[in-house]
Amino acid sequence: MTAPDHSLQPQVPKEDGNDGAALRANPLRIGISTRALFNLEQEHRFFEEHGVKAYAALQREREDEILGKGAGFEVVERLLALNDPTSAPYVEVTLLSQNSPDLSLRAFKSVAHYGLSVKTGSFTSGRSLAPFVPAWGIDLFLSNADADVKGAVSGGAAAARLGVPPKDPAETPVGEVRVAFDGDAVVFGPESDQIYKERGLDAFLEHEAANASNPMARGPFGNFLYKLSELRHVFLNENNVSKVRIALVTARNAPAHERVIRTLRAWGTPADEAHFVGNRNKAPLLKALGAHIFFDDQEKHVLGASIVVPAAHVPGPHDPAAPVIPAS
Repeated sequence: MTAPDHSLQPQVPKEDGNDGAALRANPLRIGISTRALFNLEQEHRFFEEHGVKAYAALQREREDEILGKGAGFEVVERLLALNDPTSAPYVEVTLLSQNSPDLSLRAFKSVAHYGLSVKTGSFTSGRSLAPFVPAWGIDLFLSNADADVKGAVSGGAAAARLGVPPKDPAETPVGEVRVAFDGDAVVFGPESDQIYKERGLDAFLEHEAANASNPMARGPFGNFLYKLSELRHVFLNENNVSKVRIALVTARNAPAHERVIRTLRAWGTPADEAHFVGNRNKAPLLKALGAHIFFDDQEKHVLGASIVVPAAHVPGPHDPAAPVIPAS
């Protein structure tokens, strides 16, 4: 399997009579670390304090204890629930962990306890996960570790670092999956952000107005958005409403919003919701949206959002101390 190609614009998802034949042939593949899927924070602290040998012994002692749910659990559970158990899956999930194989027994026992259809995984005893991301054909990798995330990016996948689960998540309907993205340097390339950073707001707005009809370059999550849009298309009903809802929550506001909409239209990857928040806090909008996961490249927005939704940081070009908010 080869790594996804980020050099081209996403293609328009193919019409396949909504039967999902394209996705069944090439499923949406998600790699997730055990610490992102399950709550292993206590064990991780033990590992940092006592080392690998003591950690492996602890896992053997706790082998029959079911792990609690981590920040990535709900979105994985909801995505897997879209599969028809009698047919080839639309979504596949693989555990990718730097933990030792000792943890695999507890991890897969917990997977079975929660009824998740996760049957594959790699446990590397500290070895980098980077080579295994393209080996598994991963489209999205979720982890709690910066090094793993950066390694996955080098392997060609969309990747993001999750924190701990929110204490007050929104209640959302069973059967839906709601995925929210920031725009620039996540779904789209960072070029417009760079103009704002180097030349200021007026130059940014002038550039975006002049290029409103020119689709933006694909960002690190462009391929994942395309695959997710295919999944959304499979579950569209007669009212053009899908079980898979895609939202954009961006610091852009009018008039810079136009290029966003025209880019998504040109790609054939429409958003069900778009929130152009300007310099306002994104967290209240994300809570109202009921997102099951939110991706942003700026630490400020991730930390603010993580109180109410599982929020994941996408490695990007920005200094955490100088957030980019291209809005008036």
